[in-house]
Amino acid sequence: MRYIWIILNAAIWTSFFGLLGIFASIFESNKGKTLGHCARLWGKFILFFTGVRYSVKGLDNLDPEGTYIFACNHASGYDVPLAFAGLPYWLISIAKIELKSVFILGWVMKTAGHIFVDRKRSENAIASLENSKESLIKNPRSILLFPEGTRTMDGKLGFFKRGGLMLGFDTGIPIVPVGIVGTYEMLKKGTWSFKNQPLEIRIGNPIHPKTFSNDSKNSLAKYVKKQVNALLNQN
Repeated sequence: MRYIWIILNAAIWTSFFGLLGIFASIFESNKGKTLGHCARLWGKFILFFTGVRYSVKGLDNLDPEGTYIFACNHASGYDVPLAFAGLPYWLISIAKIELKSVFILGWVMKTAGHIFVDRKRSENAIASLENSKESLIKNPRSILLFPEGTRTMDGKLGFFKRGGLMLGFDTGIPIVPVGIVGTYEMLKKGTWSFKNQPLEIRIGNPIHPKTFSNDSKNSLAKYVKKQVNALLNQN
């Protein structure tokens, strides 16, 4: 029953805030910003009405007026609403292209300017990221990125792909390692079992792309993973 309640809440608040944001965006000049605010409320409402408590640690590492690429570990379906609720920025995600066809959700995400990538076709994924560069430079927004590409099956941190991280080089947007703690134990991939417990977002120091040369680009993903892993293992 608890799992059904979670799904119901996600559907209700996705529809409500999505349609509200789309309507409000008709009257705004900076397209997508209202939907950005709605996305944060969406995350907060889902967490509140499913009884999930959370905390955020490390926000003082960031400029409140800055723009960042938030590179997070991916352990559960709760990672997304938690990130939108806890990171106080105009945030869009790099999401799998399958979400684009989901009723209402796909329409809302497309209108809000989220970036869709086809994980099965690397050339298409690269093209999507290339097309997003100009938009991000012209209209700066923060990005929610899960470099693992999919949720972990065993709770361990997986391989970090460099594709989305390369946006930092091309846009100059700093990359911020983020450790999301507790969501794997709460709701594992492939299970209906829900274990409520406090969640935590741990934010590291921004990594400025200019500190990496062209020759060291390949090491960026490994470095970001190392920083995320350190955050996850903090006492």
